[in-house]
Amino acid sequence: MLVRVRSCGICGSDLACFTGSLPPPAVCPGHEIAGEVVELHDGVGEVAVGDRVAVEPLVVCGRCPACRAGNYQICNGIELLGFSRDGGFAEYVAIPRERVYHLPAGFDFTVGGLAEPAAVCVHGVRLGGVGLGDRVLVLGAGTIGLLSVIAARAAGAAEVAITARYAHQAAMARRIGATHVFLENPEGARARADFARDWPPDVVLETVGGDGRTLNEAIESVRAGGTVVLLGVFHSQPPCNALSLVVKEVRLVGSLTYGRRERRADFELALEMMASNATSLRGLVTHRFELERIRDAFETAADKKRGAIKVAVTQ
Repeated sequence: MLVRVRSCGICGSDLACFTGSLPPPAVCPGHEIAGEVVELHDGVGEVAVGDRVAVEPLVVCGRCPACRAGNYQICNGIELLGFSRDGGFAEYVAIPRERVYHLPAGFDFTVGGLAEPAAVCVHGVRLGGVGLGDRVLVLGAGTIGLLSVIAARAAGAAEVAITARYAHQAAMARRIGATHVFLENPEGARARADFARDWPPDVVLETVGGDGRTLNEAIESVRAGGTVVLLGVFHSQPPCNALSLVVKEVRLVGSLTYGRRERRADFELALEMMASNATSLRGLVTHRFELERIRDAFETAADKKRGAIKVAVTQ
């Protein structure tokens, strides 16, 4: 099917390509896509021309053992729109028919574009086994970190703490339901140490990646027998205290995009979660730029001092 792109968010991976931390793709980038269906091939089923949809940007074989088990995110033949196939920083994008989901009623397209990062967070929370009454620590308050707060609360976590580098991130974290917010300053570090010392979190969700040292921070913070889930994309080999990992019997889990478990797709669950948190989600999209101003959009996203959380390229 052909989708007219109405909004495409700038992801941290897109930004890393823009700043030179990662090599740029050889195709049109952009994978946080929402838009309108404008053309269909025969036999598509429940999707019609004019439908408002969020795009799951994975192209997989559908036949291998991973795909058949619902773990299509680790298909050996996987392709990702915006990295190995043309993506959403364009007027139109071609999508396999099974990779679109209807937007909830009343959602604008920029909020709909958050479905992709929200599905990443739902997947990570499911892999981490977050459940009723758990105590969760989220490292990093970018889009993935903030959406992880919502996902963890939706999974039943009693307390969800988060670290934030900037004041506007901390304010947003409080707004969306974080029970503790620790700024990255000496006072925040002491408060976070007290939080982890008195009652260590059951699950730590690492969302920073890059060149950070947050893997060790996660291992040191989680309770003995707890779980660390890596959602951040590291650009270099992070330090890892393997002794603490062993002595505390920490379960370390990598989390890649999203899939389908127990007959429910992470994307499907993410959209349900978003429908229940529509008011909070509108505030996450802090800046919107037309496609013709995409360079301004990337420069704004790269400068967190401008107050950016999620920057969307719209049409």
